[in-house]
Amino acid sequence: MIQIGNAPCSWGVEFADDPRNPPWRRVLSDCAAAGYRGIELGPIGFMPEDPALLAETLDENDLTLIGGVVFRPFHDPAKWDEVQDAARRTCSALVAHGARHLVLIDSISPRRAATAGRAAEAEQMAPAEWTGFVGRIRQVAQMGVDHGLTVGIHAHAAGFIDFEPELERLLDEVDDSLLKICFDTGHHSYAGYDPVAFMRRHIGRISYMHFKDIDPKVKAAAVANRTGFYEACGQGIFCNLGQGDVDFPTVRQILLEHGFSGWCTVEQDCDPSGGTSPIDDARANRTYLSSIGF
Repeated sequence: MIQIGNAPCSWGVEFADDPRNPPWRRVLSDCAAAGYRGIELGPIGFMPEDPALLAETLDENDLTLIGGVVFRPFHDPAKWDEVQDAARRTCSALVAHGARHLVLIDSISPRRAATAGRAAEAEQMAPAEWTGFVGRIRQVAQMGVDHGLTVGIHAHAAGFIDFEPELERLLDEVDDSLLKICFDTGHHSYAGYDPVAFMRRHIGRISYMHFKDIDPKVKAAAVANRTGFYEACGQGIFCNLGQGDVDFPTVRQILLEHGFSGWCTVEQDCDPSGGTSPIDDARANRTYLSSIGF
């Protein structure tokens, strides 16, 4: 059975210490009110790390904790201590609430920021740098597996796992018993590739889905103008589901044909100080998914 959840990034929560973040309790209550029964943890430190406090509020809202994301600079060996600390804390929080999914994302690099969506121009790592990068991903994936979690790699605009060839290269180099795929439909489109075609090739390794749609006009302008990722979010690059270029009916068909079960999580990254109404967007996204059979 496929279940639909949401994530704090749909309320603009990207970093735990951003003063623009809405209160964590409101994110949970909004998520439940919009018709979801599961939510991600968000950046570690946004929700309380006291298991009793978070469990009480999840129960009050009839919400399941689905998983959590380590969105950190795996590409930067000088930040390795930061990456490991975030990973350990995230694993502990997920295990405390019976969550299943640990998602690894290489965060935005200044070396890649201007070439999101421009694969032919993007800087590539030197061989030794790539080897160290993959090793750090492998170590955190092992940490997740050791905690009993299912670990998925998530491609992200302006990181070093952005474009399809580097994602597939990583998948070839790390055993699938250690690393699955958290597949984000919107980021795959942002990178210039077809999400449906990728899913057809790799559905057997996809353990978790992030549902995100993308406005093709905003995307084209962002790529052409080398717009920064968060600026593009503020411009509405991630539109409501069903209004962009992702073919969600076919995404659903592929999932059902291959017996996918578990959580698919809506992620509509937005500017926390922007003019959108996150709860209205969350409701609209849930209504759309219901209309196509989710």
